Amino acid sequence: MSRRPILYAAITNHGFGHATRMAAVLATVQHLCPDILLLVVTTAPRWLLESYLTGDFIVRTRALDGGVVQTDGVTMDAAATLAQVQDIYQRRHRLMAGEVQFIQQNRVGLVLGDIPPLVAPIARAAGVPGWMMGNFGWDFIYRPWGGEFLALADWMGECFSQSDRLFRLPFHEPMAAFPHITDVGLTGGDPRFALGELRDYLGLTAPPERTVLLTFGGLGLEAVPYGNLAQFPDWQFLTLDATAPKLPNLIQLRGLCYQGHPLRPVDVMGLCRCILSKPGYGTFAEACRLGVPIITINREGFAETPVLLAGLRQVLPHRILQDREFFSPQWDFLREPLTEPSQPGTLPQDGNGAIAQAIVDFFGA
Repeated sequence: MSRRPILYAAITNHGFGHATRMAAVLATVQHLCPDILLLVVTTAPRWLLESYLTGDFIVRTRALDGGVVQTDGVTMDAAATLAQVQDIYQRRHRLMAGEVQFIQQNRVGLVLGDIPPLVAPIARAAGVPGWMMGNFGWDFIYRPWGGEFLALADWMGECFSQSDRLFRLPFHEPMAAFPHITDVGLTGGDPRFALGELRDYLGLTAPPERTVLLTFGGLGLEAVPYGNLAQFPDWQFLTLDATAPKLPNLIQLRGLCYQGHPLRPVDVMGLCRCILSKPGYGTFAEACRLGVPIITINREGFAETPVLLAGLRQVLPHRILQDREFFSPQWDFLREPLTEPSQPGTLPQDGNGAIAQAIVDFFGA
């Protein structure tokens, strides 16, 4: 049995954004104290975690919450989501018992969640501190959907109230269910490569002012009008969308490695005039940390979206598109000036370090 300090890090069962921001924090933990053993509890693919984590870690494949069922990065299925969340609720006692036993048998010292509601009662039942990190709770997402989601949201708020500490990230809702809140700065990955060398590797010939990153999260976006790129023959576009067509001015990053590492969105953001994206904390946070403007489509029906867009308006040059603009046969918005932020440079960027240092200090490492 390992005598190393052990951190149980549980990630919500939703998309890639929660996994990458947790991985960015865990990578900082590994940098500060390689002796801490990471038990990562997630359904996210290992390759995604490995794109941020360079040290050893153990994956425990578990879904501790339902997230939101989506057919792509913006299209939500409320009925399927309700069924998934109800299934978690009905199995909650069995799920908790299994995780409590695992935590105790492996002598876990600290639990950190982003941000499955069950994590807090699991930690309490196991007799170890339960910390969480995030910019929203799932109770906040589900409550506006009404109906049967209301009782589930109440239950989740009660779960969150059992947490010992919340590291509240920027672009946040109040998160009032959490009794002990510590505000921290932006989290996210750091670019690994010199931009000049990366430009040469990718064969970029267009200048940064005519280079755009298209990124819509791990689920992509249905029916991206890639044909519009033909209007920009002297521009270059970058994408990690495996379903994107082969076009002369579209560079596919999926599967590319440079210096032994897979390319991530954060690695290429600095090559670009802007990022064309959907609303999402991970993309927004990494773009803000690098000062790269964002053009974003809307994501109606998701309670986090207005909070994210309000934050974007404050801190980064931007443009917020209506669906008709994005799906129109003309993308004139790419050539038009962006809107300047109202409060640029106001967000602290110490999230990775603040959370990781608290973990290291807890273990006395």
